[in-house]
Amino acid sequence: MTADQSGPSGDATKSAEEIQDWIIDYLAKELDAKPSSIDPSATFDSFALDSATAIGMTGDLENWLGKRIDPTIVYDYPTIEEFSNYLAGQ
Repeated sequence: MTADQSGPSGDATKSAEEIQDWIIDYLAKELDAKPSSIDPSATFDSFALDSATAIGMTGDLENWLGKRIDPTIVYDYPTIEEFSNYLAGQ
C-alpha cells in the first residue's frame, strides 16, 4: 500500500518520515519549488505561508491521515520536522 492509498478510516498509521514527505511535497507544490529545496528543519514562517494555505494544508493532511488536526497546532510545532513527529506520535 502506498502512502496515498489509505483513506480517512485511519487504519494505516503514518511514520514521521511519511508525514514529513507529504508536507514537503505539499509545500513544494504550493510554492512552485522542488521538494529537495524544502528544508524540514526550517520554520513554517520561513515559507511565507498565509493562514489560508496553512488551513488548507492541515485540512488536506487531515484527509490523508484520517484524523482531526487543529490548524493552529502548526504554531506549537513550527517546523516540518517537529510537526511530523508530533502527528506521528498521536
